[in-house]
Amino acid sequence: METAATDDAGNTTRALIFALVALACGHMLSTLLRTIPAISLDLMAADFRIEPQALASLTSVYHFAFAASQIPVGAAMDRFGVRPVSLSLLGGTIVGAIASGFATGAESFAFGQLMLGIATSGMLMCPMTLAAKQLSAARFGLWSGAILSIGNIGMLLSSSPLAFVVDHYGWRAGFWIAAAGGVVVALAVFVLVPNQTAEHKDTSSPLAQMIEVLRLGLSRPLRGLIALALVSLATSLVLRGLWGGPWLMQVKGLSRVEAGNQLGAFTLAMIAGPLCIGMIDRRLGRRRELVASTHLVGAVLLALMALGAPHYTVAWLFGVPVMPPQYDLVLFVLIGLATSAQPLLFGMSRQLVDAQVAGKALAAVNLAFFLGAALMQSITGAVAAFAGLPAVLLFMAAALVVGVMIFLTYTSANS
Repeated sequence: METAATDDAGNTTRALIFALVALACGHMLSTLLRTIPAISLDLMAADFRIEPQALASLTSVYHFAFAASQIPVGAAMDRFGVRPVSLSLLGGTIVGAIASGFATGAESFAFGQLMLGIATSGMLMCPMTLAAKQLSAARFGLWSGAILSIGNIGMLLSSSPLAFVVDHYGWRAGFWIAAAGGVVVALAVFVLVPNQTAEHKDTSSPLAQMIEVLRLGLSRPLRGLIALALVSLATSLVLRGLWGGPWLMQVKGLSRVEAGNQLGAFTLAMIAGPLCIGMIDRRLGRRRELVASTHLVGAVLLALMALGAPHYTVAWLFGVPVMPPQYDLVLFVLIGLATSAQPLLFGMSRQLVDAQVAGKALAAVNLAFFLGAALMQSITGAVAAFAGLPAVLLFMAAALVVGVMIFLTYTSANS
């Protein structure tokens, strides 16, 4: 009897792991799709006959749609369950990837990005929701990091491998491959994810839920976290997903594949970083100081990268026309590690509010992450058009500093 119970428990655990990995692959697909422009922005802009900076601002449609869809998708999961919502979103992702691949101009590309933003908005929430319902708090902490790491593999795929594909088959091939990947992930979810009964915990309208989340996010306990969340993920996503490639190719003169290699190293740091920061957090037990210091370090590193541009301060101090690409490689890796403290903001939000509103607090932080990415992407497109790429990096560095200052102002030392 005891052996049979143990076997059943083991089978249940294995089934849950397979289900979480299948859903996390959806998040991986999401990170791949949102970072395709970083390696192919110049070719896409030439095809559409618009300036790269204008196209960069246009890609913010994805992040605005992504952010706006967070709470309605969360409400749908409460009402219909993880599996049907995930399959619906994957269907939309496949259609959105095909639409983006067929785009012939700015308007049709914006439509594809809008579809992708909506469809991929729940790719992180789906595995997180299943894990939260099935796992203990300790195991949820472990799996939330694992889900984020699996998801960031998508950015690894959109570095050197995507650069190779774009060089040989064109930028549209990236979207075709993503659409095919969506079919594979949808089949995996259909087979591996259980069809569990939905929990009707909150039957209020999505608009009412949105208002409640916004109210909570603007409340004093969460104000500092929201301010930092608005610039935290935005910095790493916009650098990795948009400006990293143009910086390396236009300013540093690298080929597409060489730039992809550097962005791949950046992504590896973003995959390893959350695990390293998590271990440091458990050892130090000073989460507020760790979050603030790592983001300040990230701001300094971004400024150092900007000042290594031709005729800027760091290049002048070293007596060279421009700092070599190896300099940027080191900085990319360090930035990837330094900005990996973002998941700790989720943990802090659960500590700062009552248990009954913890879910809405997580939603507020998640919304701030992706709304911030949309705003950062849109604003930096204008900054690049008016002042160039070094100014973009300096702007992001300044935004991080401001976010940290507000974070420290509104959070207490015992947080």
